[in-house]
Amino acid sequence: MAKEKVILAYSGGLDTTAIIPWLKENFDYEVICVCVDCGQGNELDGLEERAKYCGAEKLYIENVIDEFCDEYIVPCVQAHAVYENKYLLGTSMARPVIAKRLVEIARKEGATAICHGATGKGNDQIRFELGIKALAPDLKIIAAWRNDKWTLDSRESEIEYCKQHGIELPFSADNSYSRDRNIWHISHEGLELEDPANEPNFDHLLVLGVTPEKAPNEGEYVTLSFEKGVPTAVNGKKMKVSEIITELNKLGGKHGIGIVDIVENRVVGMKSRGVYETPGGTILYEAHQQLEELILDRDTYREKEEMGNKFAQIVYEGKWFTPLREACQAFIEKTQEYVTGEVKFKLYKGNIIKAGTTSPYSLYNEKIASFTTGDLYDHHDAEGFINLFGLSTKVRAMKMQEVAKNGK
Repeated sequence: MAKEKVILAYSGGLDTTAIIPWLKENFDYEVICVCVDCGQGNELDGLEERAKYCGAEKLYIENVIDEFCDEYIVPCVQAHAVYENKYLLGTSMARPVIAKRLVEIARKEGATAICHGATGKGNDQIRFELGIKALAPDLKIIAAWRNDKWTLDSRESEIEYCKQHGIELPFSADNSYSRDRNIWHISHEGLELEDPANEPNFDHLLVLGVTPEKAPNEGEYVTLSFEKGVPTAVNGKKMKVSEIITELNKLGGKHGIGIVDIVENRVVGMKSRGVYETPGGTILYEAHQQLEELILDRDTYREKEEMGNKFAQIVYEGKWFTPLREACQAFIEKTQEYVTGEVKFKLYKGNIIKAGTTSPYSLYNEKIASFTTGDLYDHHDAEGFINLFGLSTKVRAMKMQEVAKNGK
């Protein structure tokens, strides 16, 4: 009788590498590894050999970079979705596309379960599992770190476990940062960052760029083009979104853009401290918002700001595959109908400095905004407006005067 198959979300790191023999030993599964490539770069080197060496039947390496950029990153940029005013959702955005591909491979292989290596303390367990439940409620989910049969509680114990199963791997027990990387960002946790009183060791930590202090002394001008809220070109050169992000990562990293040190509130209730590098994403968010300033009317801008915060919360909590996310995104996409134009800015030592924004749909009207009186705006009209706009304030003040007078 054929063994049941389990799909393992495989990164190639120590945790998921140790899970391969653990699944075979404790569940007698046929293990099929799936690495979903969201832009991890050279982290994928040697994965197939490693997975099979550790006992996996096969390894899928699924390139979803363009899907990730077009269908997950772009909606977040359009929403200006920022969690707790700082976090640009680099890890959060990637988890639903990974979950989606895990389910697709599970269906293709006829697997009965999906296993992940996210810990019981983090957000990723929620994001993966909500995604899987939404797309394949019939599939069993195995969370190794929450399973009673998982007794490995450190890198040392995982390395020893692999050795006991005849697996010699190029991993050391040395402490290092816990990192997550994709085309959008790289996050860093652990070591000195575990104590918020410690300053980050940026020289040891940074991967995508440099600190503002080490950035060039000369600024660099960049022009970004958008069509209906979607970035389409850098300095006049047409590119697909993934290429634009890659190019902006280089430019932003060079000039010390997008380094943030955050203490955030995880979904599970605890606070965690991390440093995030999002050079290209920070530029995209800023440029898109500069363009919207010209185009969106006051009421729409205000409502969209609130919707952006809601969208960030939805994505952060792993609720991508929900009617609420679809409804919020529908509102956001409607607001992007006329977000077309060019944004010019200068990158200089961690700063994104405005250098001119243009759009055929700009609502900025110089004839109205100018201090010079024109036909479109009569200064005298403001008097009646202020009287009505401030009526409730005046009525209350009159009443308080009356109360004070009668109280004497």
